Amino acid sequence: MTSPTAPHPVRRRRTTRATRARILAAALRELGRNPDCSLGDIAEAAGVARRTVYTHFTGRAALVEGLAGEAAEAIRLAVADTHEATTHGALTSGGDASATGPGPDPGPASALAHFVLTLWPVGDCYRTLMGLARQDLGSAQVSDLLAPARERVAGILAEGQRQGVFHGAVPPGPLSGAIEAHLLALLGTVNSGIWADDGTGAATAALIAAGVDSDTAAATVRQLHANDRIRPPHRPH
Repeated sequence: MTSPTAPHPVRRRRTTRATRARILAAALRELGRNPDCSLGDIAEAAGVARRTVYTHFTGRAALVEGLAGEAAEAIRLAVADTHEATTHGALTSGGDASATGPGPDPGPASALAHFVLTLWPVGDCYRTLMGLARQDLGSAQVSDLLAPARERVAGILAEGQRQGVFHGAVPPGPLSGAIEAHLLALLGTVNSGIWADDGTGAATAALIAAGVDSDTAAATVRQLHANDRIRPPHRPH
């Protein structure tokens, strides 16, 4: 029987989840400022005791794995958003960049641009994590983290190649990997302060890498912004 003075189990679980979320949010901020910061620094930033951090995470690797889990969920939700937009016809050729001039059916181009614009804020939020995850968790786990996004892009590219929107010099799978590497490199320049972007430049660059001419690529991204089709990314907490 629960003691009258003991916290209610539901309230206790909520408090535990809130504390864990606060620690992860602080870790994301502090590791972004200084990848070598200590768990003590993160505890101080979260406003908790160091031992509280160890209650939730056994060490640095476990903390980075917790952040990776959050990133994976954010990616999954963003991929689901882009899939829903395409499935419901929001990005078909009838209502987007085809109005800007002649050219191939821009449906897959809009889908790819929409995907990059939707995922870019997630990547921007977790960009520091990528290097940390490779260091602390290994490349295989990073690959698993990015797998849903990679598969979604490969599907869009395959359809675009079938329609003649994208070039067919490289199969969809390898081309998806190349675009992924390109976008991660661009995120790296943001992380180092060389470049700043809200996703517009990255989406345009992704389309060009897929074989869309630069004018159509830019027009496709502008049209998506004009139609306000980009929803804010989900955050795990």
